[in-house]
This record gives sequence, C-alpha cells and structure tokens, in this order.
Amino acid sequence: MTNDLIAKAAIDRRMAEIITPVIEDLGYELVRVRLMSGKTTTLQIMADSPEGGIEVDACAEISNAVSASLDVEDPILDAYTLEVSSPGIDRPLTRLKDFATFEGYEAKLETDELIDGRRRFKGQLAGVEGEEVLINIEDHGETVTIGLQFDWLSDAKLVLTDDLIKEMLRQRKEAGTLNEDAFDEIETVESEEEND
Repeated sequence: MTNDLIAKAAIDRRMAEIITPVIEDLGYELVRVRLMSGKTTTLQIMADSPEGGIEVDACAEISNAVSASLDVEDPILDAYTLEVSSPGIDRPLTRLKDFATFEGYEAKLETDELIDGRRRFKGQLAGVEGEEVLINIEDHGETVTIGLQFDWLSDAKLVLTDDLIKEMLRQRKEAGTLNEDAFDEIETVESEEEND
C-alpha cells in the first residue's frame, strides 16, 4: 500500500491503487498523486523513471494509459482535469529510496507529530538507515545527524539550490536527454539609451 507522502487523502490512495499498476506496466514509478478540488477538479500525477528523469512524451503516454483506466473504473464523480508531470528539480521525496538517492542535497522534512519540540527540519540529507531517514541539521551552532522514522514524515521535498540544479543538468546531459544544440542562440540588442 502507498504511504501518505505518495497519497495523503483516502481518495488519493484509491487513485494510487488504480493508477500504480498502469504506470508500472509502462516502466515508470508513481511519485505522488493528489486530487485537488477548487474551481475545477484536478487529478495531479507525478511520475518518474526508475533511473530518474521523465520527458514530455512519457507524460503523454502515462496520461493516455491512466485516462483509459480511469474511464473504466470511474472513481471521480465530477468532471476533472488530468495532469501528469515529472517531479521537477525541487521534487517531493515520497519513497524511502528517494532519501538515499538524494543524499548530500538540502531538503525540508515535516513530521506529523512533534519530535524534540519541532515538526520541521531543514538540512542536508544523510541517507537512510533501515526505516530511518537521516538528515544533518544545525542545532545550537553545530551540525548534528538525526534519524526520523520514514512513517513519521508528512511532507518532504528537496530545496532548490545551485548544486542541485548543476547535478540535474549534468545527469540529463550524461543521459543524452539534454541537447544543448536545441537551444536558441542568445542575441543581445543594444538599447537606444546605450546608443545616445
């Protein structure tokens, strides 16, 4: 069964039960699912490849397959919009393996209950040990490593830093998914003020 980081509400968990096998059959992994209501209802699905990184074509493939499955199951009563996306660079961390994969990067973690008088922890991920997520935090001017049970977490995401952006670009370039030739040349135009 999926955890609260992947699917929080009961309807999200029901959605995860329906769409996880569909996504996995295509060779991808479910990162998070949320059914959000407002002016319009939106089913937001974040998926990733096991190696990390997912492109627009894969999102379209997942969207088509999930749509067909949801049409059969029909779990959402109202009209809704289906959004399939990658987790992004400052991604949510929803699986225990995410904390090991992104060891060394800055993250924000939140727990359901108070742990030593606090719920929010920001620091550098230090991997996993059993079912515990390790994070280096500042405590009274010194860095300490604490362990938080994975099940205690109610929210977790990477913090967007220059190091994280550089690493993601390096990985995409190495994987061949970043084609620098596809970018337009940057042209600078002198303003009229500069010519005066």
